[in-house]
Amino acid sequence: MTSTAPTSTATAGTATARTPARAGASAAERTGAHTDEAAALIADARARIDSLDDRIIGLVQERMAVSAVVQEARITSGGRRINLSREMEILGQYRDALGKPGTSLAMTLLELCRGRA
Repeated sequence: MTSTAPTSTATAGTATARTPARAGASAAERTGAHTDEAAALIADARARIDSLDDRIIGLVQERMAVSAVVQEARITSGGRRINLSREMEILGQYRDALGKPGTSLAMTLLELCRGRA
């Protein structure tokens, strides 16, 4: 079965190119729109979202690398791998900026950035 939605995967610091929408599919099939104008608007917005997602993935990967440096310095100096008070600050920052879902997003980022114990 052929997918009609663009897809992207990222591995080890690089995002791969998206696969194009299925050839021959109408704008309505690709976007769910009922007019060509709406389909064009949706297609443009989706392209922007795809670009933003690629940038977000890159930033998360960069954050993971920086966090690893911080953790290594902390451990090398005799400290613990995780600083819970710092994590609470981050949770509060995301919650204040994005509401309750921001807390979940921050928890996911923190989990990604903790690395392996």
